[in-house]
Amino acid sequence: MSSRIFKGLSLASLAFILAACSSVPLDESASGAGTGTGGMTDPSTGAIMDPFNPQSPLAQQRSVYFDFDSYVVADQYRNVVEMHSNYLRNQPQQTIRVEGHADARGGAEYNLALGQRRSEAVARMMTLMGVNAGQIEAISFGKERPKALGNTEADYAENRRADINYQR
Repeated sequence: MSSRIFKGLSLASLAFILAACSSVPLDESASGAGTGTGGMTDPSTGAIMDPFNPQSPLAQQRSVYFDFDSYVVADQYRNVVEMHSNYLRNQPQQTIRVEGHADARGGAEYNLALGQRRSEAVARMMTLMGVNAGQIEAISFGKERPKALGNTEADYAENRRADINYQR
């Protein structure tokens, strides 16, 4: 009877080990050279996470948008902040600058302060997700660097943002 239990445990252990090995991502470059990203990949797409590669989600999704007169990070942008936070936690030498922006409505001083609160809200969320505060600089451009130049609500919405920019 104990022999049967031992065989069962041995088979279960072997299955567990094989299952664990099969979930390890393999470096597809035959050269064996690393990508500089620590082998990080996007679990949903398998894309290599590299903020300097235009094909990477880290390069394509760098803006967090805000409601009018708000600096609260909406739930829909949490995954963007989390994706960048995961990368930064695994790359402690990498630094970023979070740049806060506002739309054209309101005075220059008010919009500079609002842009600063937006950049600090993103930075604070990243530190709560485990990023070292020394890796993050939070600044504001207020309404001085619009992404959209029109005067429609859609243009204003495009300009109410915080952009995550990686430093080389």
